[in-house]
Amino acid sequence: MPEPTSEHTTQAMTAFIERMGLSAQGDGLPRIAGRIMGYFIIHGGPTSLSTLADSLAVSRASISTNARMLRDLGVLDATTVPGDRQDYYQLAPRHYVRVLEGYVQRMGTLGESLATAEREIDDQHTGAHERLADMRAFVTQARAQTRALIRSLDDDTPADDTL
Repeated sequence: MPEPTSEHTTQAMTAFIERMGLSAQGDGLPRIAGRIMGYFIIHGGPTSLSTLADSLAVSRASISTNARMLRDLGVLDATTVPGDRQDYYQLAPRHYVRVLEGYVQRMGTLGESLATAEREIDDQHTGAHERLADMRAFVTQARAQTRALIRSLDDDTPADDTL
């Protein structure tokens, strides 16, 4: 059963959830995805999609789409509640580490694409090669720094470069 909250606390929670929506939107994610993250940071879970839709005053279809996206990003975990057939989600443990790990993987794919382009584009296109090399150097550094951040956040993370 949820803890009783004062009107001030309820307003603060609502404001936080809305700020998370704006923050996510600023990062290129749907605003509702950020609001869902904010909800789960406050409430944890497990929470059914219908309860989430009611709490955030958003359509169940939008909640479902954005919850699946957040699950795919590693922010949420799908779960079940015994005796209930609804879809439930909860905040993934240390979801921020999962997000960083996904970023490292995506940047690895980008780095491979840049390296392939450098190999395949004729040497006479020096401007393109300079820009590709510059971007690949950035990607390499970003991955290394993100791996270091992950290690500092999670002592269980391997110290090698396999991420």
